[in-house]
Amino acid sequence: MIAVIDTGICNLRSVTKALEAVGASIHVVRTPGEIADCAPSGLVLPGVGALRDCVAALRTSGLDATVRGWIAADRPFLGVCLGMQALFEHSEEGNITGLGIFPGRVVRFRRPRELKIPHMGWNTIRFVQPQSRLATGLGRDTEAFYFVHSFYCVPADPALVLAECDYGGPFCAAIARGRCFATQFHPEKSQAKGLQIYGNFAAVAAAT
Repeated sequence: MIAVIDTGICNLRSVTKALEAVGASIHVVRTPGEIADCAPSGLVLPGVGALRDCVAALRTSGLDATVRGWIAADRPFLGVCLGMQALFEHSEEGNITGLGIFPGRVVRFRRPRELKIPHMGWNTIRFVQPQSRLATGLGRDTEAFYFVHSFYCVPADPALVLAECDYGGPFCAAIARGRCFATQFHPEKSQAKGLQIYGNFAAVAAAT
């Protein structure tokens, strides 16, 4: 069982469909009580839109504390797009405070004019932790995934970086620590390779 958090601003249907496609059993949750009731082995936090709204929804529902506790206990967690950005201390988008689970900040792309912002479309990533269970079955530096974002994460600890991407300069495309994973790209929009990401996460959750 994998619980998918509904913050009201996430691409819920596409994420749940992708997880179901790799054989995962899904339960959509909106409160800490719903998570406790379904007793999931994995937790997914997707998100699109404004980070301020995502973080505010988590705090209003009390799920901010749930996410902190879940990751602190090293239980399988996957953040997607805003679900990755929310894990850090501060974001330039709206000058907001994130959940502060990992030291670091979320910053706006500052790129030459010829590079459009938001960074949108397919781009190749390079796994800097190729042994990570989220990278199983994927090439170290040849896999393309779909991005839609104007801000990116800058972890204070470089060891947190799972994958990098280049868009006028390198940026963090994914993070990993223990059984906590998060991606700036959208696996649910990334066809077969994206399903591999979700399948790998489901396998980690099933092994708990």
